[in-house]
Amino acid sequence: MILIFTTLHKKDMAHSIGKGLLEKRLIACYNLTEIESSYWWKEEVISENEVLMIFKTKSENFAKIESYLKENSGYEVPEIVAVKPEKVNQPYLDWSDKETR
Repeated sequence: MILIFTTLHKKDMAHSIGKGLLEKRLIACYNLTEIESSYWWKEEVISENEVLMIFKTKSENFAKIESYLKENSGYEVPEIVAVKPEKVNQPYLDWSDKETR
């Protein structure tokens, strides 16, 4: 199992992307929360509200999810970061594996 983090401009866009990935069975589930972000972009500091998403999936789905996010995020350089949890309780891991292709 891996967790993929990304940010998006709007909550409705996040739900649309999450639903699309669920329907393709590329993720077992997603979480989202509204956040405030500040970052360097083209030589200036930008501060804006964003939506942070976390996807639960299999490692082998990363490339497909990355491609989907690049096409649908609306960002020139989308944040797409995967981490592998050190420990996951077995029933949750089994459920996640079962729900993704």
